[in-house]
Amino acid sequence: MNVPNRILIVAMAAALAACGDAEQAPVETTDSTTPEASVPAEATSDTTAEESTAGVENPFFEDWTLPLGMPPFDRIEDDHFVPAMERGMEEHLAEIEAIATSEEEPTFENTIVAMERSGALLGKVTRVFFNLVSADTNDERQAIQREMSPRLTAHSDAIQLNPELFARVDALYQQRESLELDAASMKLLEDTHRGFVRSGALLDEDQKARLREINAELSRLGTEFSQNVLKEVNASAVVVDTAEELDGLTEAQIQGAAAEAADRGLDGKYVLTLMNYSSQPQLASLTNRDVRQRLMEASLQRGARGNEFDNREIVSRVLTLRAERANMLGYDTHADFVLEERTAKTVAAVDELLGQLAPVSVENARKEAADLQAMIDESEAEPFELASWDWPFYAEKVRQERYDFDESQIKPYFELESVLVNGVFWAAHQVYGLDFVERPDLPVYHPDVRVWEVREADGELLGMFYGDFYARPSKRGGAWMNAYVGQSGLLGTKPVVANHQNIPKPPEGEPTLMTLDEVTTMFHEFGHALHGLFSDVRYPSQAGTSVPRDFVEYPSQVNEMWATWPSILENYARHYETGERIPQELLDRVIEAEKFNEGYRTTEYLAASILDMCYHTKPADEIPSADEILETEAECLEAAGIAYDPVPSRYRTTYFSHIMGGYSAGYYSYIWSEVLDADSVKWFKENGGLTRENGDHFRATLLSQGGSKDAMQLFEDFAGRTPDIQPLLERRGLAVTEGTGETTGPM
Repeated sequence: MNVPNRILIVAMAAALAACGDAEQAPVETTDSTTPEASVPAEATSDTTAEESTAGVENPFFEDWTLPLGMPPFDRIEDDHFVPAMERGMEEHLAEIEAIATSEEEPTFENTIVAMERSGALLGKVTRVFFNLVSADTNDERQAIQREMSPRLTAHSDAIQLNPELFARVDALYQQRESLELDAASMKLLEDTHRGFVRSGALLDEDQKARLREINAELSRLGTEFSQNVLKEVNASAVVVDTAEELDGLTEAQIQGAAAEAADRGLDGKYVLTLMNYSSQPQLASLTNRDVRQRLMEASLQRGARGNEFDNREIVSRVLTLRAERANMLGYDTHADFVLEERTAKTVAAVDELLGQLAPVSVENARKEAADLQAMIDESEAEPFELASWDWPFYAEKVRQERYDFDESQIKPYFELESVLVNGVFWAAHQVYGLDFVERPDLPVYHPDVRVWEVREADGELLGMFYGDFYARPSKRGGAWMNAYVGQSGLLGTKPVVANHQNIPKPPEGEPTLMTLDEVTTMFHEFGHALHGLFSDVRYPSQAGTSVPRDFVEYPSQVNEMWATWPSILENYARHYETGERIPQELLDRVIEAEKFNEGYRTTEYLAASILDMCYHTKPADEIPSADEILETEAECLEAAGIAYDPVPSRYRTTYFSHIMGGYSAGYYSYIWSEVLDADSVKWFKENGGLTRENGDHFRATLLSQGGSKDAMQLFEDFAGRTPDIQPLLERRGLAVTEGTGETTGPM
């Protein structure tokens, strides 16, 4: 990572919050290579922190006595945040000033380690605040976010652009070979120095002033974008007049739509709410084609309707500012700037991977479309041409016909409590020896949130885990992991982590029955949690998921393997009414169907990845205006050969939250990480599969190491070799061109 202090980065979790996603949801890792993720503005105020908190009991100013320093959510009020942030910035600046102006010669301990210790209060409050903004926002929190994000960015700039501080870091960097540092300390020093340089430490004063302006504006725009996305999701919900139009949905789903309408003052009607993807889950079930079309079009038009939540101007301005900043720092494009600190390293490497996969995935999608069109022609009295709103519906029909099962058959075996306890937790027990003890006595920020102690096989407390699984209007879309407390040997802290999903909450008294995708996402997110829980490093900046963005998804994707591992699946996949295990015949068909519709899934994902790279490889003088955004979007997809109307991009530009946050020029990371993931799954299978020995090896060589080593070295330490792309191609049913033997990926 590194800017002078990792705590600063947490303050922009709001920007990074956009990165979480249910397809393989990104973790709330931090990213110092993008100043909009490093913290935005005026670090001063007309009122001092002491004056603003006079006579106020603020829990952020106390030592927290709950297990492992968990937040006392029952005592935290919204009016505590601003005073705590202000005091936190004051204290942090004082600590940094003492380091920068010390009369002692710079040493690793009095400079780098001192920075690692600094900013405790600021980190404490920003971690809680920005996580709540993502998980349970309200008008007051959004107002605080708009006010404080620019001020926090200015605070970060005041540190990153401090010439005296950089001089001390630079002095240590120049003599690093003679400091006799261990490998983790050397990496911390090198990363910290590089973080300063990438943040503008070598710029002249006029350039630094302009960089501060850019960072502040990017912070403000990122906040506006993310808030617009949430508001537009709610504003774009589809209103349906009759229950008959919802034919195909379950009774519980119809009741939920009626309840949503009643909450909006539309008694007697039904409201279909949207998820943050382009395609919507209800499309697989709705028999009414007109309603399907309305739902898909409402989804695709979000953020570009000319209303108060229109994001086109914001996107154009963000792209312009990023390009200007990259040029100022000596890079051709924003993508070049970002990729320097990724395992991919170059635009060419990313383009090579995407370019190899895109034509094969589109070809597969077209073959799948032919099957769907054939079903339409055979089954419909008045056949029509397959459209994007038809694909999920007929894909489900073809899947039922081909594999002889549908979601209604398998969902009764995927009840949330069983999936979590008998699946996710049980797999972690089998592979790593972990045990989980629920703590309903501990305070949470919402009634749906639950807490567990996580204990080692010998009973030692490893960490604490929050689970927040249900969707609600106050929660952003997707799924993600975050940390309230990071592990650090230096600070003597153990991890407190959280997982979030957006599973529709059933009516009172009804079971929560999950789709296979939701089950896989739960295993995925817990993979991120394990990455945080198993962290065993000295420095906070290197803890847990503090790894390159195109590596962070890898450990979580590996954990997905246990979702359909036969012994794990049989343990949790039990009928919620009878307790019977899922029939072996049905189980075999579920596993066999895993590659079904893979052309569609890969194409929609690659379209979004290509769109991200297309925008961020444009030079400053070619950035599209607001009016040109959607036209440019179409041109990017067409030029890459992945434009295919029946398969829309997983995200359109105006609600592509990832690229407004920590995944700008980085959405390719999922497929890049999946190369490592698929190869690692192959390693597990070749070495005996689900065993404690394998789990302990993966934990020791990779999961526990955080960012203390080079990311690709971690993979090689685990696997004993460099990665191979072939297992990924086999998993996704994407054949390599015969006779070429060519492979690509993070080699």
